[in-house]
Amino acid sequence: MSLVKLNIKGISYSQTQNGAYALILNEEDGDRKLPIVIGAFEAQSIAIALEKEIRPPRPLTHDLFKNFADRFDIVVKQVIIHKLVDGVFYSSLICERDNIEEIIDARTSDAIALALRFDAPIFTYKNILDKAGIYLKVNPKKEDEENEESQDSILVDDLLADEVESTSSTPRESYKGKTLKELQNLLDEAVANEDYEKAAHIRDEISKRE
Repeated sequence: MSLVKLNIKGISYSQTQNGAYALILNEEDGDRKLPIVIGAFEAQSIAIALEKEIRPPRPLTHDLFKNFADRFDIVVKQVIIHKLVDGVFYSSLICERDNIEEIIDARTSDAIALALRFDAPIFTYKNILDKAGIYLKVNPKKEDEENEESQDSILVDDLLADEVESTSSTPRESYKGKTLKELQNLLDEAVANEDYEKAAHIRDEISKRE
């Protein structure tokens, strides 16, 4: 079976269900996207790895794994999403130490969080992408970032409709009325308090303005 390389497009959150996220992966040489439902902690860990400017005061679990692996000369060479059963993705870490390769099973969210920290490529098999890959329907007249983000949010709600029990949603805090300086102060405060979900949201607002 042929492997297809995937790139991380980003993390989308649910508009209707609190604490629900989806990791959106793009096939490198195509238009299909592979959405994977992940938990809030994993979403935070992946977001922090993507946002280089957010540095936790203490190492997160995936950072600890990276530090441990570095100390013992273990390298994650690549991640392969190798199986899809009943909507659940299964992944493997391809690791190497002293020129000896080992394959370790991992949850897909953990595997990708580690892939980011090791700068390791992410792959899946063509048959999995054929089965679970989708095309986002974007209005050609509104192909801007705001519209694309809206499409992703709708996508997450569709994905979670049958997977997560409905809960009362707590709306995200609005930062539109804040200045850049105020946002930066809030970002620093959120990181210091280890509220990485809030930090990621603030960083998104800062990025939009820059």
